[in-house]
Formats: sequence, C-alpha cells, structure tokens
Amino acid sequence: MPSIELQDLIEANDQPFVVIDRDYRIVAANQRYADACGTTPDAIVGQLCHAVSHHSARPCHENGEQCPHQALFEHGEAVEVLHTHFHANHQPERTRIRSHLLRGANGERYLGEQLYPLEAGIGTDCDAMQMVGQSAAFLTCVDNLARVADCEASILLFGESGVGKELAARFIHARSARAGGAFIVINCAAVPETLFENELFGHERGAFSGSSGLKKGLFELADGGTLFLDEVAEIPLGLQAKLLRVLESGEFRRVGGTHTLKADVRLVSATNRRLLDEVDEKRFRLDLYYRLAGIDVDLPPLRERREDLPGLAAFLLKRLAGTRRACRLDATALAALAAYEFPGNVRELRNLLQRAVLTCRDGVIRAADLHLPTVTALALPGAQPLAEVERTHIRALLEAHAGHRSRVATALGITERTLYRKLKRYGLSQGSTD
Repeated sequence: MPSIELQDLIEANDQPFVVIDRDYRIVAANQRYADACGTTPDAIVGQLCHAVSHHSARPCHENGEQCPHQALFEHGEAVEVLHTHFHANHQPERTRIRSHLLRGANGERYLGEQLYPLEAGIGTDCDAMQMVGQSAAFLTCVDNLARVADCEASILLFGESGVGKELAARFIHARSARAGGAFIVINCAAVPETLFENELFGHERGAFSGSSGLKKGLFELADGGTLFLDEVAEIPLGLQAKLLRVLESGEFRRVGGTHTLKADVRLVSATNRRLLDEVDEKRFRLDLYYRLAGIDVDLPPLRERREDLPGLAAFLLKRLAGTRRACRLDATALAALAAYEFPGNVRELRNLLQRAVLTCRDGVIRAADLHLPTVTALALPGAQPLAEVERTHIRALLEAHAGHRSRVATALGITERTLYRKLKRYGLSQGSTD
C-alpha cells in the first residue's frame, strides 16, 4: 500500500477539513479550514477542537449540542449536524458538519470533519448576516434555505408575521448564482389593486393620463436577479391570471405597450397564510400556487426558538445603539421576554426593545421598561389557540393606543392594510387612522 501524507490527502478536499483525535486534539487541518479561522494549519494543530471552532473551554455536547466527536467515539456513529462556528474576526457562521471515521496505521480511530459553511461567499456586510440564532430550529431553517438557494426553482416562504421572511429571501438570493443581479422587493399588500399591474410591469409614455414618461416595472428591473413577492396571498384574484402567464413564459408587456418583452427572473414569494386554504376559499388560483411553490420552506416563529432570544436581543440592541454604547437586558427583562409568546415575532421584539431603549435608566433595560402587553399570562403554550392569543394581543394594543390604527400597526410591525384584515377577521373595533 502506498504511503500518503495525511496533509496532502486533506488538502485535496475542496471543503474545510479537520482531523481530531479521541482527546479532542486537532491533529491535522487543511488550508481552507485554517483560512476560515484566520490562521495557519500549523497554528491549529494541537489545539482543542471546541476551543477553535466554538471558542469554548468545554466540548459542544456539554453545552447541549449534538456532537460529532461524542457520536463517533462513544457510539461509533458518523453523523451530520448543524452548528454555529466562530471563524475569522470572531464572526459566527452557521455550518453543516459531515463527520467521517478515519483509522491510523495502528487502527486507532480519528474523527474527520468536513465543513459546509451555510453563508460562504455572502460577506459580513450582507443583510443575510442579520439572521441571528443558534437554536436547532433556526439552524435547520438556515440549512434548508442554503440548500434551496442552489436551484432555480421558485421558492415559497411560509411564516408568521415578523419572522424575517425578507431576510430569508435575501439569504437565498445571496447564496444563489444570481447573487450579482438585482434583488427586487414588492409588498403585495401595500400596492393598490389599480396600480399593481403598473408597479409590476411598468408603463409606456402616455399609457394613461399623467404618464409623461416610460417606467420600467419591477419584473423588468429584476431581470437576471431575484424578484421577492412579499405577502403574495394579497395579490388581487383578477390579476393572478396575468401574473401566471408572465411567470410561465417570462414574457410581458408594459401597460399601454404593444411590444412583448422578456425577463429572466427567479421568484421568491412569502406569505403568513396557508395558500391552499386560500385556494379552497376561492381567493387564490391553484395553478398560480403550484407555480409559486416549486419548493416551500417554513420559517419558525420566535416562540419555537426561545434559546435565541438573548443573542438576538443583544444583536438588536447593538443595532439600535448605532455609534452609542448599547443598552443591556437585566435578568428580569430576559425572564419576561422568555415568558412572552411574541405574536409579532422578531419584528415585535425589535419594536419592544426600541421603546425600552428610550425609557430605561443607566443603560440597563428592566422588565418594566419593556411594557409587555398583559396578555402574556394568557398565552401559555396550550392554554389558547394562537389566533385567540393574537386577537387578545391586538385588542390590548388598541386599548393602549386609544384605538389609533396606525400606531397599533407600527407596534406590530405590519401594514395598516394587514391590520385592517386582522381587525375584520377577529371582529375588533377598527379604531381611527390618526
């Protein structure tokens, strides 16, 4: 059998690769792994794997994570897991790890870890990096987004209001082959029905009274890139057939135009409503649903990833502070957030923190500074259906804001049009528009 140097072998791997012994010591690392850590292979060899990848003095399984090392050396299993690793400049990066059983010349076992960074090539300044979390639910979601980004199929994102559907769409775009193209957003709930076609496809000069110049639509502007249809369930039924024809052919005409234009667009859509239920209610076309939902991805609500709250809150507080020193949450505030159901998810968390920053003392946010609605005690898991929790929450906000609809919408982080629909659904007073 030929003698092959271990370093030469792992350098042939096109992904970061590291070899670890039974005592958690790194015995070899390729250049790609070293580059990710901002150092050299020689500097890594001899260090503990968890100290390098997790910046932790303890193995990851002692911190509650699924550990490839433990799986291999205690159970003889080679597993694939999702972790958050810390790489160059102390930047956290979600990573898929595929483990391998390796044997030395004397039969001793070693762990080989092949890493697939889920955010490779995005860069630390990209909006996609604003997705913060380390929980199992969050990491699984990010892994799903990274997998679907590589294909050209249309993507349908489902998640409650405020979970970060636009950030997920930007993540998909940044990971895709279209990353160099435009990322164009249209909020279907915010565009009046009479303007929707014009907004999406543009118009020719003189197409209607007051149209003195040519206007390119968002579909045309997204040529070679990604078009994100947010709140896609709000597209008026009468316009869904026109959109379907464009999506199937890539051909369209501007309003008032006679020339057929083409655009190569990758479509990502998002909704907080189950579109098949909308189909059953005759509010959404089934053929358009199948065109949009080439692949569907569910985004977890904040209450299903509560362990992400401390890190997410710290990140948001840092963003809110700008160049000033960031506020911090004390133990009472963290406990209050952990007990809250967050019907408005991450967007609601941001709004709560923004208000708390203005009212807290000495840069410390306490539970009272959060002004959490009194529905928390009523919203325990299993105590009420989520719809009833949301209804109670909106009613409490209407009372707190004296019925001012725009203020309630701002507190929830949704449009007034979406709030109006919720008020109608729950039979609540619509209040004023101030």
